[in-house]
Amino acid sequence: MKNINLYQGDCLEVLKDIPDNSVDLIVTDPPYILDTRSGSNKYKGKTITITKKLAQDKLVNGFRPEILNEMVRVLKKVNCYIFCSEKQLDLLINFFESKNCFWKLLTWHKTNPIPLCHGTYLSDTEYIFFAREKGVKIRGSYDTKKTYYVTSSNVKDRKKYGHPTPKPVDILKNFIINSSTENQVVLDCFMGSGSTGEACLRTNRKFIGIELKEKYYKTAKKRLEEVEEEVNYRDFFKAINETIELNLKNN
Repeated sequence: MKNINLYQGDCLEVLKDIPDNSVDLIVTDPPYILDTRSGSNKYKGKTITITKKLAQDKLVNGFRPEILNEMVRVLKKVNCYIFCSEKQLDLLINFFESKNCFWKLLTWHKTNPIPLCHGTYLSDTEYIFFAREKGVKIRGSYDTKKTYYVTSSNVKDRKKYGHPTPKPVDILKNFIINSSTENQVVLDCFMGSGSTGEACLRTNRKFIGIELKEKYYKTAKKRLEEVEEEVNYRDFFKAINETIELNLKNN
């Protein structure tokens, strides 16, 4: 695929092979730290076991802190969006403050959260930790610079691609538009089913994706091949229409 590089493997090891100062932006969704002791509950007579599924897929044990050092190394300047749980905020704040970075907490509020609320609050809010180094610009527009999003969870992509935690492509597109320019390199070191890659293709960015699990790697590869074909057709017909309009104008 043109401008797309995908790798299957442990992201810490793959990152070590990526050159210093070669990436413009990181947008990634690493495993959260979640409490799965209450991972099953009754809701309208049905047993909900989604958090146990996340535990089986090793998506609730967090990530190794040394990965952050590799992320900073490959970035030209610190410029990253990291989806995380509340329990990971201290780690991220302390790390990026030690690098003299600015940071901001963005949120995604889901209107249809998993109905697990026995003895606790709903898990209807997800956090996105944004860190940037001095000199990194925030671009975009009024419409893309929201600090919080209110949408339903991404049930459609979860069913289509078989991944339990896909993020909405429209939200990812906003992050990419705000913090990079066309043809720059965006990295997702926890690629999952390829949502960030799709957002890159739809905004004309180059993409590097890393995924540990073979089934999700294959899903992401197939998905991005299909999106690339769609985007190429779109650009092809756009060019034809622009040529026709120019000829009509000149005549």
